[in-house]
Order: sequence, then C-alpha cells, then structure tokens
Amino acid sequence: MDEIEKVLRQHRVRPTAIRLLMYKFLQERKVAVTLNDIESGFDKSDRTTLYRTIKTFEKNGLVHQIDDGTGVAKYALDEPQTARAGNTQNLHLHFHCTSCNETVCLTDHTIPHISLPEGFVTQDVNLVLKGTCDKCSRK
Repeated sequence: MDEIEKVLRQHRVRPTAIRLLMYKFLQERKVAVTLNDIESGFDKSDRTTLYRTIKTFEKNGLVHQIDDGTGVAKYALDEPQTARAGNTQNLHLHFHCTSCNETVCLTDHTIPHISLPEGFVTQDVNLVLKGTCDKCSRK
C-alpha cells in the first residue's frame, strides 16, 4: 500500500483507507468499471463515499471516465506515466466488446490531434471502437 499512498500523494489526494482500497481495486481490474461494479466490491461502504472517491480520483487525474455508448459511465485508472507527465487529457482509444460488454483502454493507440475550424473549442475527446474482444473472438 506504500506505493499506492505515494501515487495518491503525488496527485494531491489524501490517502484515506477507502481511497487506498479503491485505488487497489481499480488497479487490479483489467477493464473499465461502473459505479455498480465498485459498489459490489465494497458492499459495506456507503454509495455516496464511493461516488465522491471516484470523482476525487477523476478530478485529480487518477482515473478517467469512459462513455462507451452503453448509457452507464465507466472508470479506469490513468496510465501512471501519462498522469505524471501532467497531461490534462489521456487521449487514447477505448474498445467496447458487444459480446461480453467489457470496455478496455487501448493506451498504446492514441487519438491524433484533430484541427477544428476557427471558433470551435474541444472540451472532451472520446473515441470508442466497438466489436468483439480477443477473449470473445476465441470462443
């Protein structure tokens, strides 16, 4: 937990017990998770505390929210090197499997800069590819 505490402090997040546990929970997941997934992993914790924790992580660059088209927000840890570099946006692709409903970050595949017409200002970028993941395609 010392390494997690260090990461939280680097992002100006006070390392409380629930924050340490939630970071560890997210770190162990290979896919993006919903708030309901988090609640299931912390059945004795208050929903409001979990929500506030994930929003604190998001605000401080520890996680990013993914809109994969399912209508339910999903969250994934930011890559440590991206967060450390001070990037305000973690611009990479996401892949949503229409078979198993999992969404994963494809951090090795970045979203290129897109030039917009004068007067247009980007506030968020979200690129989600949809199809069948490697696990489902092998079945």
